[in-house]
Amino acid sequence: MARGDFNRYRGKMPMADMNVVPLVDVMLVLLVIFIVTAPLLTHSVKIELPKASSSPNITRPEHIEFGIRENGELFWNGEAVALDALPARFAAEAARAPQPEVHIRADRNVRYDVVARVMAAAAKAGLVRIGFISDPAS
Repeated sequence: MARGDFNRYRGKMPMADMNVVPLVDVMLVLLVIFIVTAPLLTHSVKIELPKASSSPNITRPEHIEFGIRENGELFWNGEAVALDALPARFAAEAARAPQPEVHIRADRNVRYDVVARVMAAAAKAGLVRIGFISDPAS
């Protein structure tokens, strides 16, 4: 009579490899499905659309070239102006539609408080587009 030997599997380690063949089969089936259905998804109705030529209407607001020299002299579009006259001039420009942009060109050695006063006067008047113009570094 044959005896059952249960010690036959004691010396063998369990198999630690994963069988990836079913995973590859599923992935290949999904790839085939996507290849077949992709051309169907891009099907669209052909429509002849009317053609019109138009150019964008770019309306740029005017700008104020404001210059500040090193010694504190102020220039409004090339015309000398006093610091005391700025609030009234900025208020008149803020009331225009569309509001002009203020481009400040300050000398590199001008004191910061002069620039800050000019910016504060423009902001108090209601001008919201204030920028600095500088020369690119060479």
